Amino acid sequence: MAIQCFVLDDEPLATDLLKDYIGRLPDLELVGTANSPRQGLGFLQKNQVDLIFLDIQMPGLTGFDLLRPLGYRPKVIFTTAFREYALDSYEFDAIDFLVKPIAFDRFLMSVGKVHRFAQSGGALPEPVSPAKATRAYQYFKVDKEMVKLFLDDILWIESLKDYVRIHTITGPLVTYLRISYLEEKLPPDRFIRIHKSFIVSLDHMQAVTSTYIRVNNEEIPIGRSYKTNLDRILQHILPVDPT
Repeated sequence: MAIQCFVLDDEPLATDLLKDYIGRLPDLELVGTANSPRQGLGFLQKNQVDLIFLDIQMPGLTGFDLLRPLGYRPKVIFTTAFREYALDSYEFDAIDFLVKPIAFDRFLMSVGKVHRFAQSGGALPEPVSPAKATRAYQYFKVDKEMVKLFLDDILWIESLKDYVRIHTITGPLVTYLRISYLEEKLPPDRFIRIHKSFIVSLDHMQAVTSTYIRVNNEEIPIGRSYKTNLDRILQHILPVDPT
């Protein structure tokens, strides 16, 4: 069953963009839009929807104010040009927080979170503000140093038995870790294991086929035993099935 979506944004161009994005995905169904918070509140009080794409800063009523009187708690993806609202959004168990202008690939990542939310039985991922989400980091021991590595700099990870080679936008580094350990520690909405020897960054994925994922112009092979899980995840973040 398709996820019923409602878009509320006082900017018509932003509304039209989200309508276009939703229309590209067969597992989403747009049931209504509104460009004023009071119009949107009237619709939502009469119609229960699965997912709201909700602007925060609107004249007369904020997105937060709109949610409080509702008699139910729909899933919410907040959309705004102002990052400072991120922390406030977690009072409402937001699935995600999209900062305008919204790119289609970032929209797809949010939809993927909605599907994972449903598949997990409703357990929300731990909320992280957009500023931290885009510059999250971990420390890795390289030679005798603990090196700080931003996760959005990681392209892919290659297993070398008891070591891994982490390919980044500035070059590779090698650390004494097993790939299975990193698979557990890295955020699953940003990294996916596609082979016994490879983990790739979804943020840096350029193209996908039935046999490889291209990252930074390198073709990373897809292992046969990982393909089913990969296909299941990709069907929620790609507009068409990979071939």
